[in-house]
Amino acid sequence: MASHILITGGAGFIGSHLADALLARGHRVRALDNLSPQVHGEDGGRPAYLDPEVELVVGDVRDPAAVRRALAGVDVVVHLAAAVGVGQSMYEIAHYTAVNNLGTAVLLEALSARPVERLIAASSMSVYGEGLYRRPDGSLCAGAERSLEQLRAGQWELHGAEGEPLLPVPTPETKPPALASVYALSKYDQERMCLMVGRAYGIPTTALRFFNVYGPRQALSNPYTGVLAIFASRLLNGKTPLVYEDGLQRRDFVSVLDVAAACRLTLERPASADMVLNVGSGRSFSVREIAERVAAATGRPELRPEVTCKYRVGDIRHCFADITGARAVLGYEPKVALEAGLAELADWLQTQEAIDRGGEAGAELAARGLTV
Repeated sequence: MASHILITGGAGFIGSHLADALLARGHRVRALDNLSPQVHGEDGGRPAYLDPEVELVVGDVRDPAAVRRALAGVDVVVHLAAAVGVGQSMYEIAHYTAVNNLGTAVLLEALSARPVERLIAASSMSVYGEGLYRRPDGSLCAGAERSLEQLRAGQWELHGAEGEPLLPVPTPETKPPALASVYALSKYDQERMCLMVGRAYGIPTTALRFFNVYGPRQALSNPYTGVLAIFASRLLNGKTPLVYEDGLQRRDFVSVLDVAAACRLTLERPASADMVLNVGSGRSFSVREIAERVAAATGRPELRPEVTCKYRVGDIRHCFADITGARAVLGYEPKVALEAGLAELADWLQTQEAIDRGGEAGAELAARGLTV
Protein backbone atom coordinates (compact mmCIF):
# COMPACT_ATOMS: atom_id res chain seq x y z
CA MET A 1 0.00 0.00 0.00
CA ALA A 2 1.30 3.43 -0.91
CA SER A 3 2.36 5.72 1.93
CA HIS A 4 3.10 9.41 2.34
CA ILE A 5 6.77 9.46 3.39
CA LEU A 6 8.84 12.31 4.82
CA ILE A 7 12.61 12.14 4.31
CA THR A 8 14.52 14.60 6.48
CA GLY A 9 17.62 15.63 4.58
CA GLY A 10 15.72 14.42 1.54
CA ALA A 11 17.36 16.76 -0.97
CA GLY A 12 20.79 15.34 -0.21
CA PHE A 13 22.87 12.51 -1.59
CA ILE A 14 21.24 9.50 0.05
CA GLY A 15 17.84 11.15 0.47
CA SER A 16 17.37 11.92 -3.21
CA HIS A 17 18.23 8.35 -4.23
CA LEU A 18 15.82 7.01 -1.62
CA ALA A 19 13.15 9.35 -2.96
CA ASP A 20 13.66 7.87 -6.44
CA ALA A 21 13.26 4.34 -5.07
CA LEU A 22 10.12 5.22 -3.12
CA LEU A 23 8.48 7.09 -5.99
CA ALA A 24 9.10 4.06 -8.20
CA ARG A 25 7.05 2.04 -5.68
CA GLY A 26 4.15 4.47 -5.89
CA HIS A 27 4.73 6.29 -2.60
CA ARG A 28 4.31 10.04 -2.13
CA VAL A 29 7.51 11.70 -0.97
CA ARG A 30 8.15 14.93 0.88
CA ALA A 31 11.65 16.16 1.72
CA LEU A 32 12.60 18.49 4.55
CA ASP A 33 16.02 20.00 3.87
CA ASN A 34 17.80 23.22 4.83
CA LEU A 35 19.92 23.10 1.63
CA SER A 36 23.12 23.61 3.64
CA PRO A 37 25.72 25.60 1.64
CA GLN A 38 28.48 23.15 2.63
CA VAL A 39 26.53 20.39 0.86
CA HIS A 40 24.51 22.18 -1.82
CA GLY A 41 26.63 25.23 -2.62
CA GLU A 42 25.95 28.89 -2.02
CA ASP A 43 23.02 29.32 -4.41
CA GLY A 44 20.68 27.38 -2.12
CA GLY A 45 18.33 26.32 -4.90
CA ARG A 46 16.46 23.08 -5.38
CA PRO A 47 18.94 20.46 -6.66
CA ALA A 48 18.43 19.60 -10.32
CA TYR A 49 18.73 15.90 -9.54
CA LEU A 50 15.78 15.93 -7.11
CA ASP A 51 12.77 14.34 -8.80
CA PRO A 52 10.09 16.98 -9.55
CA GLU A 53 7.50 14.75 -7.87
CA VAL A 54 9.24 15.24 -4.52
CA GLU A 55 7.58 17.96 -2.46
CA LEU A 56 10.45 20.00 -1.03
CA VAL A 57 9.95 21.82 2.27
CA VAL A 58 12.92 24.11 2.83
CA GLY A 59 13.54 24.29 6.55
CA ASP A 60 15.80 23.25 9.38
CA VAL A 61 15.20 20.11 11.43
CA ARG A 62 15.97 22.19 14.53
CA ASP A 63 12.97 24.45 13.81
CA PRO A 64 9.84 23.02 15.49
CA ALA A 65 7.50 24.93 13.15
CA ALA A 66 9.27 23.63 10.03
CA VAL A 67 9.21 20.08 11.40
CA ARG A 68 5.50 20.24 12.20
CA ARG A 69 4.81 21.60 8.72
CA ALA A 70 6.82 18.81 7.13
CA LEU A 71 5.08 16.12 9.21
CA ALA A 72 1.54 17.18 8.28
CA GLY A 73 -0.26 14.23 6.71
CA VAL A 74 2.71 11.85 6.51
CA ASP A 75 2.60 8.16 7.49
CA VAL A 76 6.31 7.36 7.64
CA VAL A 77 9.51 9.24 8.48
CA VAL A 78 13.02 8.43 7.29
CA HIS A 79 15.39 10.58 9.34
CA LEU A 80 18.57 11.27 7.34
CA ALA A 81 19.16 14.93 8.25
CA ALA A 82 22.56 15.35 9.89
CA ALA A 83 25.81 17.26 9.83
CA VAL A 84 28.36 14.74 8.51
CA GLY A 85 32.11 14.75 9.10
CA VAL A 86 34.35 13.13 11.70
CA GLY A 87 37.16 15.68 11.53
CA GLN A 88 34.98 18.79 11.40
CA SER A 89 32.88 17.55 14.32
CA MET A 90 35.95 17.79 16.54
CA TYR A 91 35.99 21.58 16.32
CA GLU A 92 32.46 22.57 15.22
CA ILE A 93 31.23 20.80 18.32
CA ALA A 94 28.21 22.99 19.04
CA HIS A 95 27.05 22.84 15.40
CA TYR A 96 27.22 19.04 15.15
CA THR A 97 25.52 18.61 18.50
CA ALA A 98 22.80 21.09 17.57
CA VAL A 99 22.01 19.61 14.14
CA ASN A 100 22.31 15.95 15.04
CA ASN A 101 21.27 15.72 18.68
CA LEU A 102 18.92 18.68 19.05
CA GLY A 103 17.51 18.27 15.53
CA THR A 104 16.59 14.67 16.29
CA ALA A 105 15.07 15.71 19.62
CA VAL A 106 12.89 18.33 17.90
CA LEU A 107 11.69 15.75 15.37
CA LEU A 108 10.93 13.20 18.08
CA GLU A 109 9.08 15.71 20.22
CA ALA A 110 6.84 16.45 17.25
CA LEU A 111 6.34 12.72 16.69
CA SER A 112 5.40 12.24 20.33
CA ALA A 113 2.47 14.58 19.72
CA ARG A 114 1.62 12.99 16.36
CA PRO A 115 2.98 9.44 16.06
CA VAL A 116 3.52 7.95 12.60
CA GLU A 117 3.31 4.36 11.38
CA ARG A 118 7.05 3.88 10.93
CA LEU A 119 10.36 5.60 11.69
CA ILE A 120 13.77 4.79 10.19
CA ALA A 121 16.85 6.56 11.54
CA ALA A 122 20.17 6.78 9.73
CA SER A 123 23.04 5.89 12.03
CA SER A 124 26.69 5.32 11.14
CA MET A 125 29.48 2.79 11.30
CA SER A 126 31.40 5.49 13.18
CA VAL A 127 29.63 4.43 16.40
CA TYR A 128 31.78 1.29 16.49
CA GLY A 129 35.07 3.16 16.64
CA GLU A 130 37.52 0.38 15.90
CA GLY A 131 35.92 -2.65 14.31
CA LEU A 132 36.06 -6.19 15.61
CA TYR A 133 39.38 -8.08 15.73
CA ARG A 134 40.53 -11.66 16.21
CA ARG A 135 43.50 -12.71 18.35
CA PRO A 136 45.98 -15.36 17.18
CA ASP A 137 44.26 -17.90 19.45
CA GLY A 138 40.95 -17.34 17.63
CA SER A 139 39.20 -15.34 20.34
CA LEU A 140 37.53 -12.04 19.48
CA CYS A 141 38.71 -8.65 20.70
CA ALA A 142 36.20 -5.79 20.72
CA GLY A 143 37.86 -3.05 22.74
CA ALA A 144 41.27 -2.51 21.20
CA GLU A 145 42.51 1.04 20.66
CA ARG A 146 45.72 2.77 19.58
CA SER A 147 47.64 5.05 21.91
CA LEU A 148 48.77 8.53 20.88
CA GLU A 149 52.37 7.46 21.46
CA GLN A 150 51.92 4.53 19.06
CA LEU A 151 50.41 6.79 16.41
CA ARG A 152 53.18 9.36 16.74
CA ALA A 153 55.63 6.55 16.12
CA GLY A 154 53.79 5.57 12.94
CA GLN A 155 52.80 2.19 14.36
CA TRP A 156 49.41 1.97 12.70
CA GLU A 157 48.18 -1.55 13.40
CA LEU A 158 46.46 -2.66 16.60
CA HIS A 159 47.91 -5.15 19.03
CA GLY A 160 46.46 -7.00 22.01
CA ALA A 161 47.32 -6.55 25.68
CA GLU A 162 50.32 -8.88 25.32
CA GLY A 163 51.53 -7.24 22.14
CA GLU A 164 50.03 -9.93 19.91
CA PRO A 165 48.89 -8.91 16.40
CA LEU A 166 45.15 -8.51 15.86
CA LEU A 167 43.37 -9.49 12.64
CA PRO A 168 40.40 -7.28 11.59
CA VAL A 169 37.18 -9.21 10.94
CA PRO A 170 33.68 -8.08 9.86
CA THR A 171 31.97 -6.01 12.55
CA PRO A 172 28.48 -7.11 13.67
CA GLU A 173 25.84 -5.01 15.42
CA THR A 174 26.67 -6.74 18.72
CA LYS A 175 30.09 -5.07 18.88
CA PRO A 176 29.92 -2.49 21.71
CA PRO A 177 30.14 1.18 20.65
CA ALA A 178 33.47 2.99 21.05
CA LEU A 179 32.77 6.62 20.27
CA ALA A 180 35.93 8.24 18.93
CA SER A 181 34.53 11.58 17.64
CA VAL A 182 31.78 14.09 18.35
CA TYR A 183 30.15 12.95 15.12
CA ALA A 184 30.11 9.33 16.30
CA LEU A 185 28.66 10.36 19.66
CA SER A 186 25.93 12.37 17.95
CA LYS A 187 24.99 9.49 15.62
CA TYR A 188 24.76 7.09 18.56
CA ASP A 189 22.58 9.63 20.37
CA GLN A 190 20.35 9.87 17.29
CA GLU A 191 19.78 6.12 17.03
CA ARG A 192 19.25 5.65 20.78
CA MET A 193 16.76 8.53 21.01
CA CYS A 194 14.80 7.29 18.01
CA LEU A 195 14.56 3.74 19.33
CA MET A 196 13.69 4.93 22.85
CA VAL A 197 10.99 7.39 21.83
CA GLY A 198 9.66 5.06 19.15
CA ARG A 199 9.18 2.34 21.74
CA ALA A 200 7.52 4.75 24.19
CA TYR A 201 4.99 6.06 21.65
CA GLY A 202 4.30 2.86 19.73
CA ILE A 203 6.22 3.89 16.59
CA PRO A 204 8.01 0.88 15.05
CA THR A 205 11.56 2.16 14.66
CA THR A 206 14.72 0.84 13.02
CA ALA A 207 18.22 2.33 13.07
CA LEU A 208 20.43 1.58 10.06
CA ARG A 209 24.19 1.91 10.51
CA PHE A 210 25.50 3.03 7.13
CA PHE A 211 29.10 2.26 6.22
CA ASN A 212 31.03 4.33 3.62
CA VAL A 213 28.40 5.35 1.09
CA TYR A 214 29.46 6.49 -2.39
CA GLY A 215 27.89 7.25 -5.76
CA PRO A 216 26.50 9.99 -8.00
CA ARG A 217 25.20 13.19 -6.34
CA GLN A 218 27.79 13.24 -3.58
CA ALA A 219 28.80 16.72 -2.47
CA LEU A 220 32.16 16.96 -4.22
CA SER A 221 33.07 20.37 -2.81
CA ASN A 222 32.45 19.32 0.80
CA PRO A 223 35.88 18.38 2.24
CA TYR A 224 34.29 16.47 5.12
CA THR A 225 32.08 14.14 3.10
CA GLY A 226 32.92 10.52 2.23
CA VAL A 227 36.54 9.76 1.45
CA LEU A 228 35.74 8.50 -2.04
CA ALA A 229 34.11 11.82 -2.97
CA ILE A 230 37.08 13.71 -1.51
CA PHE A 231 39.42 11.67 -3.71
CA ALA A 232 37.21 12.35 -6.74
CA SER A 233 37.25 16.09 -6.05
CA ARG A 234 41.04 16.21 -5.98
CA LEU A 235 41.32 14.11 -9.13
CA LEU A 236 38.89 16.41 -10.98
CA ASN A 237 41.25 19.24 -10.10
CA GLY A 238 44.34 17.37 -11.31
CA LYS A 239 45.64 16.70 -7.79
CA THR A 240 46.74 13.48 -6.17
CA PRO A 241 44.47 11.95 -3.51
CA LEU A 242 45.79 12.42 0.03
CA VAL A 243 45.78 9.25 2.13
CA TYR A 244 46.28 9.31 5.89
CA GLU A 245 48.43 6.84 7.85
CA ASP A 246 49.93 4.26 5.45
CA GLY A 247 46.75 3.86 3.43
CA LEU A 248 46.28 0.22 4.43
CA GLN A 249 43.35 0.91 6.78
CA ARG A 250 40.32 -1.06 5.58
CA ARG A 251 36.75 0.14 5.05
CA ASP A 252 33.47 -1.08 3.57
CA PHE A 253 32.32 1.00 0.57
CA VAL A 254 28.64 0.61 -0.30
CA SER A 255 26.77 2.06 -3.28
CA VAL A 256 24.12 4.64 -2.52
CA LEU A 257 21.73 2.54 -4.64
CA ASP A 258 22.17 -0.36 -2.23
CA VAL A 259 21.67 1.96 0.75
CA ALA A 260 18.43 3.28 -0.76
CA ALA A 261 17.29 -0.30 -1.34
CA ALA A 262 18.04 -1.17 2.30
CA CYS A 263 15.93 1.75 3.51
CA ARG A 264 13.05 0.71 1.25
CA LEU A 265 13.27 -2.91 2.41
CA THR A 266 13.20 -1.75 6.03
CA LEU A 267 9.90 0.03 5.40
CA GLU A 268 8.50 -3.19 3.96
CA ARG A 269 9.74 -5.52 6.74
CA PRO A 270 7.80 -5.08 10.02
CA ALA A 271 10.15 -7.58 11.70
CA SER A 272 12.94 -4.99 11.60
CA ALA A 273 11.23 -2.80 14.23
CA ASP A 274 13.29 -2.09 17.36
CA MET A 275 16.44 -3.28 15.63
CA VAL A 276 19.82 -1.85 14.68
CA LEU A 277 21.17 -3.16 11.37
CA ASN A 278 24.41 -2.67 9.44
CA VAL A 279 24.14 -1.53 5.83
CA GLY A 280 27.31 -2.12 3.87
CA SER A 281 28.65 -4.11 0.95
CA GLY A 282 30.07 -6.97 3.00
CA ARG A 283 33.48 -6.41 1.35
CA SER A 284 36.51 -4.45 2.52
CA PHE A 285 39.20 -2.52 0.67
CA SER A 286 42.21 -0.51 1.78
CA VAL A 287 41.87 3.24 1.46
CA ARG A 288 44.99 3.34 -0.70
CA GLU A 289 43.48 0.80 -3.11
CA ILE A 290 40.29 2.86 -3.29
CA ALA A 291 42.30 5.98 -4.17
CA GLU A 292 44.06 4.07 -6.95
CA ARG A 293 40.79 2.62 -8.26
CA VAL A 294 39.10 6.02 -8.35
CA ALA A 295 42.08 7.48 -10.21
CA ALA A 296 41.93 4.66 -12.77
CA ALA A 297 38.13 4.92 -13.16
CA THR A 298 38.37 8.66 -13.83
CA GLY A 299 41.14 8.23 -16.39
CA ARG A 300 43.89 9.67 -14.17
CA PRO A 301 45.89 6.59 -13.12
CA GLU A 302 49.09 8.66 -13.10
CA LEU A 303 47.75 10.61 -10.11
CA ARG A 304 48.79 8.02 -7.58
CA PRO A 305 47.80 8.61 -3.96
CA GLU A 306 50.12 10.58 -1.72
CA VAL A 307 50.53 8.70 1.55
CA THR A 308 50.88 11.33 4.28
CA CYS A 309 51.77 9.07 7.24
CA LYS A 310 49.70 11.46 9.35
CA TYR A 311 46.89 10.60 11.73
CA ARG A 312 43.66 12.53 12.34
CA VAL A 313 42.12 12.60 15.80
CA GLY A 314 38.92 10.54 15.68
CA ASP A 315 40.10 8.20 12.91
CA ILE A 316 40.14 4.45 13.42
CA ARG A 317 42.22 1.74 11.74
CA HIS A 318 39.86 -0.93 10.43
CA CYS A 319 36.08 -1.27 10.32
CA PHE A 320 33.96 -3.12 7.78
CA ALA A 321 30.47 -4.55 7.91
CA ASP A 322 29.05 -7.88 8.89
CA ILE A 323 25.71 -7.69 7.02
CA THR A 324 24.33 -11.03 8.20
CA GLY A 325 21.56 -9.25 10.12
CA ALA A 326 20.34 -7.15 7.20
CA ARG A 327 20.39 -10.20 4.94
CA ALA A 328 18.32 -12.26 7.39
CA VAL A 329 15.84 -9.60 8.50
CA LEU A 330 15.46 -7.43 5.40
CA GLY A 331 16.36 -9.79 2.59
CA TYR A 332 19.02 -7.20 1.78
CA GLU A 333 21.65 -8.18 -0.75
CA PRO A 334 24.11 -5.64 -2.18
CA LYS A 335 23.65 -5.44 -5.95
CA VAL A 336 26.35 -2.96 -6.98
CA ALA A 337 29.89 -4.32 -7.03
CA LEU A 338 32.62 -1.76 -6.40
CA GLU A 339 33.87 -2.05 -9.99
CA ALA A 340 30.43 -1.21 -11.42
CA GLY A 341 29.80 1.48 -8.82
CA LEU A 342 33.07 3.26 -9.62
CA ALA A 343 32.31 3.13 -13.34
CA GLU A 344 28.92 4.75 -12.70
CA LEU A 345 30.53 7.36 -10.47
CA ALA A 346 33.16 8.11 -13.13
CA ASP A 347 30.46 8.66 -15.78
CA TRP A 348 28.69 11.12 -13.49
CA LEU A 349 31.93 12.91 -12.60
CA GLN A 350 32.42 13.80 -16.27
CA THR A 351 29.50 16.22 -15.95
CA GLN A 352 30.62 17.76 -12.65
CA GLU A 353 32.87 20.50 -11.40
CA ALA A 354 34.34 20.46 -7.92
CA ILE A 355 36.10 23.01 -5.76
CA ASP A 356 38.86 21.13 -3.97
CA ARG A 357 38.79 22.30 -0.36
CA GLY A 358 40.76 19.34 0.96
CA GLY A 359 43.84 21.46 1.58
CA GLU A 360 41.85 24.01 3.57
CA ALA A 361 40.26 21.27 5.66
CA GLY A 362 43.63 19.65 6.34
CA ALA A 363 45.14 22.99 7.35
CA GLU A 364 42.21 23.64 9.70
CA LEU A 365 42.70 20.29 11.42
CA ALA A 366 46.46 20.80 11.65
CA ALA A 367 46.09 24.30 13.11
CA ARG A 368 43.91 22.87 15.87
CA GLY A 369 46.31 20.04 16.65
CA LEU A 370 43.90 17.42 15.28
CA THR A 371 46.46 15.76 13.02
CA VAL A 372 49.56 13.98 14.26
